[in-house]
Amino acid sequence: MSNQSVIIYNAMIAGFLQGKTTNDEYANEAFNLFSKMQKNGIKPSKFTFSSMLKVCNAVEAFDYGKQIHAQICKRDLQSDEFIGSALIDLYFLSISVEDGVKCFALTSKLDIVSWTSIISGYVQNGHFGRALALFYELLSFGRKPDEFIISSMLGACSNLASPRSGQQIQGYAIKIGIGKFTMIQNSQICMYAKSGDIDSAHLTFEEMDNPDVVSWSMMISSNAQHGCARKALRLFELMMDYGIAPNHIMFLGVLTACSHGGLVKEELRYFESMKKDYCMTVNVRHCAYIVDLLGCARKLVDAENFILNSGFKEDPVMWRALLSACRVYKDTVTGKHVAERVIELEPQGSASYVLLYNIYNDAGINLPATKIRELMND
Repeated sequence: MSNQSVIIYNAMIAGFLQGKTTNDEYANEAFNLFSKMQKNGIKPSKFTFSSMLKVCNAVEAFDYGKQIHAQICKRDLQSDEFIGSALIDLYFLSISVEDGVKCFALTSKLDIVSWTSIISGYVQNGHFGRALALFYELLSFGRKPDEFIISSMLGACSNLASPRSGQQIQGYAIKIGIGKFTMIQNSQICMYAKSGDIDSAHLTFEEMDNPDVVSWSMMISSNAQHGCARKALRLFELMMDYGIAPNHIMFLGVLTACSHGGLVKEELRYFESMKKDYCMTVNVRHCAYIVDLLGCARKLVDAENFILNSGFKEDPVMWRALLSACRVYKDTVTGKHVAERVIELEPQGSASYVLLYNIYNDAGINLPATKIRELMND
């Protein structure tokens, strides 16, 4: 195009933000366009800066985002609500909480997107009490929260182990007509499960009109974590009957259920099905559950052979799972061998030293236990 205006550049940059994911290649194209337009003497607009910050957030290019923030300050645009929301996201994603709060305070027109950004940012960074306080402040201004804020607040309540507050927020969501949104109901399931109320989690799930893959995954994982292994597996099979394809996280829930229920044959069958039937690449967490199950079944030799053939033999997580089983069954010989391997892979990790110390201590072998404490101090 012969006449390349700021509108054309904005359209191109926004184009690289479209789709399900913004990868590094698309981000680099956007960064190059942003640089080129300025070299050609075209001044970026508010829309340009907002889009560029979203690109930075999508690929976690936080240093680049801070450079763009400097340009925004030079042009005195930081009070714009769209730029403000993107800046809040930038700093909360980079765990610079107080900088995110400053950006929120500098935004002159606080729309619901700005409130969503800071409340979800607080929740993601573990400031659950501050998120709750800000939510009540939003209500005091007579503003109506959207489903994203309600979902974040239910997440905050679940992490605060405060089901009573969560129930009040759930009631408020129903009152304003968004209580049946799938996102909110998924957050309710998580809140009740984390609070230990698996029955209420089940009730929420049963009341859902259109449970998605996240809903099924959370129910399977929640039942697994509460020791309801058979119920978790029944849910998985029911989901398959409905034609919903499982994902990596769902299989983690299934493997957790088998591990907690001591279902060795079932876990190995699901593990093989994951690879063969669904062509999924297993990760270290999937394999660690197999090691944990074999260890709980006292098949320590099989567990070690599995680690050696898993492709993750250099990962301390695998060996630590086996070391835990050695402690349970007071196998000091295997425990010493496995602990040496973990300490070699992760010399600064305290967990392996503590586990080996406990193995010796439980077996009444005092001298090696004392030496482990000395080694840990060193």
